[in-house]
Amino acid sequence: MWYRLPRAEYERGKGLDNRDKLRKLLQAGDPAGVVAYTGEAPIGWCAVAPRSAFTRLERARTLRPVDDQPVWSIVCLFVARGHRRQGVSVALLNGAAEYARSLGALIVEGYPVEPRSGTIPEVFAHPGTPSAFESAGFREVARPSPTRPVMRRHLSS
Repeated sequence: MWYRLPRAEYERGKGLDNRDKLRKLLQAGDPAGVVAYTGEAPIGWCAVAPRSAFTRLERARTLRPVDDQPVWSIVCLFVARGHRRQGVSVALLNGAAEYARSLGALIVEGYPVEPRSGTIPEVFAHPGTPSAFESAGFREVARPSPTRPVMRRHLSS
């Protein structure tokens, strides 16, 4: 919900209130994302929806739209510890692209973080890494800051 709500509203709703908002979003059938499972256990999450659903993107100075194309945005990836570095992020990105395509998207884009040196602390890795996006068929189309490429994947209809 961090990307979907204005900062003050997100801060007021930390915890159960924001979880309830996500539940209501899902119950309404609004696009939210995809979940990766091992058996019946969830091990990963990827948030994807039309860019317009993410209020924070609309206000971000460094992540302004690249052009006037309608895009779906991937804003968050999470893989449970113990399942990292096993290709789950790539599978989530592929699943997110397919999910978006199934709902009519023609372009999906993400805003991964490029580590300045070697690795990135886990707390800052939620947007994903460029290498995971590349492995899932995304290509860099812009770089509004040294550490934030905009990566896109064009989807067939």
